[in-house]
Amino acid sequence: SSFVTRTNTCGELRSAHVGQKVTLYGWVQYQRQGLFLVLRDFQGLTQIVIPQDEAHSHVRELLSNAPVESVVRVTGTVSPRPVGQENPKMPTGDIEVKAETAEILNSCKKLPFEIKDFIKKSEALRMQYRYLDLRSLRLQSNLRLRSRVVMRMREYLCNLHGFVDVETPTLFKRTPGGAKEFLVPSREAGKFYSLPQSPQQFKQLLMVGGLDRYFQVARCYRDEGSRPDRQPEFTQIDIEMSFVDQAGIQRLIEGLLQHSWPEEKGSIMTPFPTMTYEEALAEYGTDKPDTRFGMKIVDISGVLRGSDIHFVQNALSYPHGSIRAICIPQGVRCLTNKDLESFKESAKSQFNQEIMEIIRRPDGSLKSLLAKFLGEKEQSELIQALNVQEDDVVLLAAGEHKQVCSALGTLRLLSANLLEAAGLALRDPTAFHFLWVVDFPLFLPKAENPTELESAHHPFTAPHPSDASLLYSDPTKVRGQHYDLVLNGSEVGGGSIRIHSAEQQRFVLEKVLKEDSEVLSHLIEALEFGAPPHGGIALGLDRLISLMVDAPSIRDVIAFPKSFRGRDLMGNAPDYVTPEELEPYHIQVSWPLEEKEAKKN
Repeated sequence: SSFVTRTNTCGELRSAHVGQKVTLYGWVQYQRQGLFLVLRDFQGLTQIVIPQDEAHSHVRELLSNAPVESVVRVTGTVSPRPVGQENPKMPTGDIEVKAETAEILNSCKKLPFEIKDFIKKSEALRMQYRYLDLRSLRLQSNLRLRSRVVMRMREYLCNLHGFVDVETPTLFKRTPGGAKEFLVPSREAGKFYSLPQSPQQFKQLLMVGGLDRYFQVARCYRDEGSRPDRQPEFTQIDIEMSFVDQAGIQRLIEGLLQHSWPEEKGSIMTPFPTMTYEEALAEYGTDKPDTRFGMKIVDISGVLRGSDIHFVQNALSYPHGSIRAICIPQGVRCLTNKDLESFKESAKSQFNQEIMEIIRRPDGSLKSLLAKFLGEKEQSELIQALNVQEDDVVLLAAGEHKQVCSALGTLRLLSANLLEAAGLALRDPTAFHFLWVVDFPLFLPKAENPTELESAHHPFTAPHPSDASLLYSDPTKVRGQHYDLVLNGSEVGGGSIRIHSAEQQRFVLEKVLKEDSEVLSHLIEALEFGAPPHGGIALGLDRLISLMVDAPSIRDVIAFPKSFRGRDLMGNAPDYVTPEELEPYHIQVSWPLEEKEAKKN
């Protein structure tokens, strides 16, 4: 309560304060029968006894009629609650404050929704009245935890390990590759700034400048449109170091997370396990595996290789063909026929992959269209390979390796959600399973044109030392020095060792990616002036905190987030500007016909 006119907060009074005269400020949580009300502030709740004697009739009238969520000041004496009326669920439940004077500082009009966590309200309404939503216990707790974590991160990086906190520009220029960037018009005709999707170039230039260790709580921007659980503006813990290798960055981040991890969330064990990209894809069907539960993808190509099944033999004839399966425990009891059909439709629509199910009956036999094509030995080997128990359901896919694994990886997560909804405990909600994924391919075929390549991470990632020669002969086989940090199936960080040779950086941009290197001439030139070997990482702060607090959306850990469509529903942004305001930027808006008519009306 330093620097303010209250004597105490609403969450700190205890039996030791009995007899003290206090002044509290807060919001009216609720009022009951004109006898007492509960006052709330950022720290907790205190019960206020409304005086009933005639001498304090004005106080009684004022507090009895104060609308819920009005801001009031109360002065009174701390008293023990009557015997039997203590509330052990409240930290202040042993005391109450007998009001002597009170003042309504600001009365609250009718609320659009109740300020209670258990009251369901639409997200659009929460966004529109975000300043009211912020009063909820859940959001208050999330934002305060976020603040504590960031402060501990600053302590670890700056005070313990000599990092320099540097702010980098928000107005910059377009970066080739990566996510789409927001454009900001300038007063020079036809010239635009871009809002950086990350401080990537600046952090590398700081290493060229000799700062050695940089970090920043960085605001980043990506114009990704309507993507679920993404934000057009977000926050990264951005880090870069000189003279470091991949193992050094990993040790730094493990120490950083251990140091900043909230005590109430339990401890996290280091070092984190490591898995290659190929292992993650083969066993989990994704580069961000949720390792809190089993149901791994199993290669059963060897079991079925000798069968006469046409689609099996056809799949195995591909250069990268394989047959793989997952076993869903208690699938017969937890999944319906409709669920299984939905799985097949998802695999077909998303991956163009056929799926076949196999069910193990209570008598041990297999129920499947495949069963009649499999001999007793093959059936036994299949059961053993997948450890199939009674009432388990097996989902089998055959075809190109990456396509098969990706489809089964998606179905693994979908089936886990359904099993948990049916009451089967698979994932411990209090567990935190960190994982490093390494050895990514440096380049991937472009989805729109597979004959061309794009960076799997970004164009500044250095090739794996063992694959450096392949960069010039067969870049598709080059692994990058890129590493992702995964937590409970979500990517919470990603980084790499950077290219510090101007010649190699120019080759990657011009020859491999077919990009115009002139856009990055400033960076390439900087690399010619004695650039040290360097690398770094960025942690997605919003995602990390949302996983810490088990929030359903990253919007629940951001004070003023945008909606699903990237709009600010509270301030109604983005908004129109007048032609006169656009004139200095040499911009004219070409309105679609229907919008022209709407504006006229």
